[in-house]
Amino acid sequence: MSGILDSVDQRTQLVGQNRFELLLFRLGRHQLFAINVFKVKEVLKLPRLNAIPNSHPVVIGVANMRGQTVPVIDLSAAIGMRPTEITDTAHMIVTEYNGTVQGFLVSDVERILNLDWSDVMPPPVTAGRAHYLTAITRLEDNRLVEIVDVEKVLAEVSPYTTEITPGLIEDEVLAIAQGCEVMVVDDSQTARDQVHNTLSNLGIQIYEAVNGTDALQQLRAFAEHTEGSLSDRFLMLITDAEMPEMDGYRLTTEIRRDEQLKDLYIVLHTSLSGSFNHAMVEKVGCNDFLPKFESDRLATLVKDRIKVVYNL
Repeated sequence: MSGILDSVDQRTQLVGQNRFELLLFRLGRHQLFAINVFKVKEVLKLPRLNAIPNSHPVVIGVANMRGQTVPVIDLSAAIGMRPTEITDTAHMIVTEYNGTVQGFLVSDVERILNLDWSDVMPPPVTAGRAHYLTAITRLEDNRLVEIVDVEKVLAEVSPYTTEITPGLIEDEVLAIAQGCEVMVVDDSQTARDQVHNTLSNLGIQIYEAVNGTDALQQLRAFAEHTEGSLSDRFLMLITDAEMPEMDGYRLTTEIRRDEQLKDLYIVLHTSLSGSFNHAMVEKVGCNDFLPKFESDRLATLVKDRIKVVYNL
């Protein structure tokens, strides 16, 4: 796998063009799965692992990587499949989500695939493992590739909180928040739940969309029945970066081109690793950037926005 992740700068050029790259890997002999390359820090042969007493059942141990201790999750077991058999082809995919680093045990790693988000579709709602998928696509030879909802896996291994620290939001701000509306755009149900449950603590009305196309359709429908700019109705739109059909960068571009939507306050909310996100926020016209997921940080962003809008 030498050289597979050497060209980060080159890959960032795909962002903003509704394109991305997937790292393809196997769970078991035949089934292909994938995650976004931007979330991958390193790919290596499965190293020696040390056991962790009383750890979550799918955490098979920890690896020592140049002095850093990395927990290793059996991804197959974590999404309800058979535990991974340790063979000569077994690999560890080291990822970074929400500022935390973890490894995923997989049966084998195949290659990197360059795609357009329009070629990636949400999984059927009746699919057996759709609960752990954010999207699906097909290769040139018609093989199916399932894109894993890693946020859900990590939330089950290490449960998150959506509680807001008492006293963080002033009473004056809280009173206004209870009349505000926010749209959340994310292909991960877990990620949408995190934002929804946090902002519900403030009494905010939440609208949800599963990708950029869905969000754009909803916003234009709202605009037809809203006098003036939609920015007067919505406090903000919070969007993920990577989503099937239309990603968050393209969604932002389309919003800025629409006369009725262009003034919406847009927050890019993503677990993608790398400082390139800050540059992309400015490039595509987002107003702010929020790494996933910290309830207090999200609540503070909303609080600050309310203070600006209402001159508090």
